[in-house]
Amino acid sequence: MSRPARALPPQLPAAAAARALRRAARFVRRALPLCRAHTVEFFTRGLWERLVVPPPHAVLEALRAAGPLARPLAGASGSAAAPCDDDMFSSAFCENSEKLIDVHLFALAAKYYSLSNLGVCTPLEDVLEALKGKSQGATGIKADEFMNNKKSHEVQVMSELVDNIVNYCGIKQVIDIGSGKGYLSSFLSMQYNLKVYGIDSSNSNTDGAHERNRKLKKHWRAYQSRGRTNLKTQSLEKTNDRPVESEMKSKMINEELLNNAKSLQSRDQVIMQDLVPSCGFTEMGTFETRTETEADLMRQTKSHEGKLSEEVLAILNVLPADAVEVFSSSHRNWGELCEEEKVQRKKTSLKTKATKSSESNLYLPLTSCITAETELSDIITDLEDCVMVGLHTCGDLAANTLRIFAAKPEVKAVCSVGCCYHLLSEQFENQEECCDKVWGFPMCQYLKDKGWCCGRNARMSACLALERVAVGQMLPTESLFYRAVLQVIIEEMYGVTKSDRHVGKTFSKSSSFIDYVRRSLKKLELDDSKLCLEMNKRAAVLHRPKVYFVSGRGQKPMPWEKYKLPDSCIMDYYEKYKHRMNELEAFNMLKVVLAPCIEVLILLDRLCYLKEQENIAWSGLVKLFDPVKSPRCYAVIALKEESCS
Repeated sequence: MSRPARALPPQLPAAAAARALRRAARFVRRALPLCRAHTVEFFTRGLWERLVVPPPHAVLEALRAAGPLARPLAGASGSAAAPCDDDMFSSAFCENSEKLIDVHLFALAAKYYSLSNLGVCTPLEDVLEALKGKSQGATGIKADEFMNNKKSHEVQVMSELVDNIVNYCGIKQVIDIGSGKGYLSSFLSMQYNLKVYGIDSSNSNTDGAHERNRKLKKHWRAYQSRGRTNLKTQSLEKTNDRPVESEMKSKMINEELLNNAKSLQSRDQVIMQDLVPSCGFTEMGTFETRTETEADLMRQTKSHEGKLSEEVLAILNVLPADAVEVFSSSHRNWGELCEEEKVQRKKTSLKTKATKSSESNLYLPLTSCITAETELSDIITDLEDCVMVGLHTCGDLAANTLRIFAAKPEVKAVCSVGCCYHLLSEQFENQEECCDKVWGFPMCQYLKDKGWCCGRNARMSACLALERVAVGQMLPTESLFYRAVLQVIIEEMYGVTKSDRHVGKTFSKSSSFIDYVRRSLKKLELDDSKLCLEMNKRAAVLHRPKVYFVSGRGQKPMPWEKYKLPDSCIMDYYEKYKHRMNELEAFNMLKVVLAPCIEVLILLDRLCYLKEQENIAWSGLVKLFDPVKSPRCYAVIALKEESCS
């Protein structure tokens, strides 16, 4: 069936997207030394002295006064900022040393090259307005009854958008890539009655999604039952609130109809008795007359009942078929039905059971590792025209989602919100790796031609939440300070500069800096024997195989092999660096301010890749979520030409 074509909102031209990408890349390239620095190495590599000229207090004051932590740029309220000279921003850094010298310019530039100020995004309201058409809408189910506030916010906003996309394209199948625990998939299937396949690489996630969906269905039925009860109560209250005159008038009409019916019934009974005395047809005649009379009554009251029925069905029609039981407004006993009606009801019952059977798997979690070369038909046997979605797909999965969309004719549209940029693979990060691999970054031709590389630390910085800091959520400065000082201890006392192991969330479990160091050393497997080995190495270098160590004043000397890092030594490191904690805070704030600029580079790279494809009718970046609730809030959306015709 053909669908009326509806115009999509104006999209950012490919040339404008490429121009914005080039300008953002130029600024980020100057800031890369800051982006690539890791706070763990803050003291061991002397990062402040190497990269920043102004003192810490001046940096913090400038960022609060002119940076993204302050007011928006003049003339920029969700639209493109006033034109600025890109060369002006480049002077924030020293040409020779690459050190940051002008924090004010740096702060303005970081704000200017963010997505909210570049004017490259399409407002969500414009997209929804263009897609909606005659969409039947949602039932008003509250997702926060089934998930936390953050996930509820994300799922409700994204599911509404996805529902509008599938309605616009005229399809019912959705593939959720990186579905995880199935929050979005479950909601799309039950709220919007869509056929959803959730694909995740983790078996435990798939099994958990199955179990969670089973439990959710129980709560869903109970929720719908409460919804019907509330609807009935509202209808009764509405009836009770009608004017008394109207109610009396209705009562008089109904009484008059009933009296007429009784009169007709009595008269017809006399006639039948006179015409057919004691023939056994009296009861049948009475039943037929009563049926005709009831039909008259039904016609008289049809408008009132019809209005209520329409209100009920308007809500129930959008629920899954197996969650709704529609009852006829007039029930008759089975014995009163003719054979034709009995057959018809049997057919309807069988059809309903078949529908329930097919729709009981409206959401099906699957386990598979998705790559750019994945054949969806190998995973989904009944693959049809579909929309591909992803809510916070990690690393390369977001890039692969866009590649599959561009390559597979069955996928008519895509809506992808990426995250975990630090997990992206970069083509130009490790030149010795295989050149034939499909990389997560870069995707577009311009950055490929330039051999662009962010680096893992820069991509990690892109995951920082500027908006949360801007509204007062503090940075974890103390935990970062603990880790930076620990690194000094590890390198100076243990001789370890690189390790595959991680400290993790040790800070939250520690009662003091000493406790933190002890726990961390154990986690890093740097026990006393490793310390002893390092000390013996140093002794051998000094040609002192029998060196003794005095752990404290007044204590007896002990050989290195019996040495244990004392608490006093640990606290000496703490005291040595604690006055420099403000440097670490200011440095980390610089990285937070840069975070949106690196995200711009990654997202514009993906958008420009889509703009390079020939079969895509519309593509854009859309801000879906409140960035304070959900920092990774931007979606890459695209529709193919055939879905827009």
